[in-house]
Amino acid sequence: MARRFLAGRFAEWGIADDHDGRLIVSELATNALVHGHGPIVLRVFRDERDGLPVIEVWDGGEGQPVMRAENYAATDGRGLLMVADIAHDWGVRPLVEGGKIAWAKCGL
Repeated sequence: MARRFLAGRFAEWGIADDHDGRLIVSELATNALVHGHGPIVLRVFRDERDGLPVIEVWDGGEGQPVMRAENYAATDGRGLLMVADIAHDWGVRPLVEGGKIAWAKCGL
């Protein structure tokens, strides 16, 4: 659902290549589902300053995502490494009311 939502927004904006965005939203949403708590909220918008798409995934979990060291033998744990590699910028910020927002800005 997250990938379809992002693809729709990108199409509205005339962005034909949504591959990086779909990968980023998939990783952030999966982290929220597996490690977060409560409902997950996805928001995709354009940064008013530079026009680049921003992906935000909110969840109610208190834990912060942790980027693991590269381990080529591991079968999981590479998601944030991929996000950091392909996103223009990314991060996590806690919410006053609890939970957090993991976000990434897509370069075009």
